[in-house]
Amino acid sequence: MRIKYTISLVFIVALVIIEKENNIISKVSDKLTPRQTPQTPLQSNVSAHLLLKKNGSYSSLSELDVVFSHLKRRLENYTEQVEGLRGGRKHILLMATTRTGSSFVGEFFNQQGGNMFYLFEPLWHVEKMLTLETGGTNATASAKAYRDVLQQLFLCDFTLMETFINPLPVDHVTANLFRRESSSSLCEEPVCTPFVKKVFERYHCKTRRCGPLNLTLASVSCLQKEHRAIKTVRVRQLETLRPLAENPRLDIRFIQLVRDPRAVLASRMVAFSAKYKNWKKWAVDGEVPIDDDEVKKLKGNCDNIRVSAEAGLKQPPWLQGRYMLVRYEDIARFPMQKAAEMYTFTGIPFTPQVKEWILKNTQASKEASGVYSTQKNSSEQVEKWRFSIPFKLAQVVQKVCGPTMKLFGYKFVNDEATLTDKTHDPHCSKPTDQTCQQLGLSLLRRLQSQQALLGSSIRDTFFMAPDLWAPYSAL
Repeated sequence: MRIKYTISLVFIVALVIIEKENNIISKVSDKLTPRQTPQTPLQSNVSAHLLLKKNGSYSSLSELDVVFSHLKRRLENYTEQVEGLRGGRKHILLMATTRTGSSFVGEFFNQQGGNMFYLFEPLWHVEKMLTLETGGTNATASAKAYRDVLQQLFLCDFTLMETFINPLPVDHVTANLFRRESSSSLCEEPVCTPFVKKVFERYHCKTRRCGPLNLTLASVSCLQKEHRAIKTVRVRQLETLRPLAENPRLDIRFIQLVRDPRAVLASRMVAFSAKYKNWKKWAVDGEVPIDDDEVKKLKGNCDNIRVSAEAGLKQPPWLQGRYMLVRYEDIARFPMQKAAEMYTFTGIPFTPQVKEWILKNTQASKEASGVYSTQKNSSEQVEKWRFSIPFKLAQVVQKVCGPTMKLFGYKFVNDEATLTDKTHDPHCSKPTDQTCQQLGLSLLRRLQSQQALLGSSIRDTFFMAPDLWAPYSAL
């Protein structure tokens, strides 16, 4: 009988102590981040009649299991909050659109080593399921679904994402995860289980033979990693992710990757040939109808990118120190420097493994530089689009994406000769260029008028080519 009383007392005292510590943590967290929204607490107050029955003893082992489960969840929640306040664990979201080099840049984090749990496009399943169910993607519904799935994944919880995988996983095991092989963490122990014959897995691991993906083991591996990173091209508006920044259990950093819209269109016409058949037709014969749905879609994409960037560059309280804008063109020219800047921004060590991967994969041969390859001769790739896109298509992009191009420092071309002139720099990587200086000054004035951070703070946020901001240092 004394043992039963002792067990009961220990559990009650433990729950009381943890509850008090959580209250303290909550107060500290509120002071550190005054605009954070409170998290919905776990059901911590187990009713007295459930805890104690019949002279303070447990009436059955099943009730003891219930109490233990509650205590376990409280301890997990407490650990997550403590780690968040200590500032040790980082959560990185790489935001981009298709054909901006996001797979290549995502490898900067995938190759980090044993401390990083990296996921490649997990929202692919969400988008596909919502499209199948509705016949199209509803922006509001998809934004909420993307946000909720991302939040759970950053906390190593795969249960919500499982509901979007088709066919549904059986006992949390699936052979249908999109691009599993692009995540090193899903192809290493303990996630890599023994190979199973006669089980087809389209996106199977390439470095070793593994059985179907066990999402429970993936969750365990994720919890054991110090940092977590996710790459996605499906989030349209940065503002929709505000709850992630205000979640005290996350220490999130948003990296928005952008690319010249003219280069993006040229790349998509090759990679997604069937979807861009109208553009290919317009390139050969006829004028581009500016009111066509395809052109409107291009404009919408550019507007979304610009709105997100403007929100990030304003540095509102919920994004203070959490947003970085980086251009693909600058990464292609200076991959090692840009990778180092991204790691400095995230507060994660820039490991030798990443440096070695960058050196190896930025000087690839033409044979290795496929459409979907992460191996690129980066300095050549950045200019390739200029010799494949017809001038009249470039003009259309400049017309509908003009504000976006100006914000990111991309220069307009007025004729075909300039477009293909190798001495012409359309990406403002030369600070002495007069047009680029005007673009830079325009951006500064725009940010100042929006009460953004000034001077060096803006330069720290807007990562571009080396010394690009030199002409504006006196401002």
